[in-house]
Amino acid sequence: MTEPFDTLLEVQHHDTTLDQLRQRKRTLPEAAQLRSVEAEHATATATGASLRSQVDDLAARQRALEDQIASVAARRHTIEQRMLSGSVTASKDLQAMDTEVHHLAERQAEFEELELALVEEEDPLDAALVENEARVAALAAEVERLRGEVAEAEAAIDESVAVEEGLRAEVAAGLPADLAATYEGLRAHLGGVGAARLVGDQCDGCHLTLPSKEVERIRRLPPEEFATCEQCGRILVH
Repeated sequence: MTEPFDTLLEVQHHDTTLDQLRQRKRTLPEAAQLRSVEAEHATATATGASLRSQVDDLAARQRALEDQIASVAARRHTIEQRMLSGSVTASKDLQAMDTEVHHLAERQAEFEELELALVEEEDPLDAALVENEARVAALAAEVERLRGEVAEAEAAIDESVAVEEGLRAEVAAGLPADLAATYEGLRAHLGGVGAARLVGDQCDGCHLTLPSKEVERIRRLPPEEFATCEQCGRILVH
């Protein structure tokens, strides 16, 4: 058996090569690495946002305490000035004012202690945020590098696909329409392989052994007729 079945096998060879190229594009190791780094970058970015939110919350609480401290200090200063001015002479009033001054001093001390605790709580968060920002920047740079590698690898594969498609089209033009249609139908349902060579008593498509009577029958077929593998259904070129 020669033409057009040798041509059919050549078409199959090009189709297999094209399938392999497209599979390679889908499973580029650079693309897998890119997805991994993108996930790390997203996680680091989310962590940074959480840290920033915590720092902002602490800063807002510090500002609120500072306002309270300033308000208490101002009230305390006003009372102390009145006590020193001599405008208040009644012992009972002075005692009440002194009690309030002491109360305000205690409140101010409490607020200042709370503010100090917030500052101590914020310090490690600030350090973590700085570290996180550096990590996010490094991961972003790695993402860009990998995107460039993926784009370069995909472009090289696309170029090979275009060349292979051209070669395949030239060869496939020599196939009879009915044979081409049968081949395409089989290829679509059989994992991309619609034609295979009969090697000895084995189908090179499914690699199963055919019965000796079937092999003998196939080899006695006229050159213009083709057989199909009784195991997988592929066109057998013998």
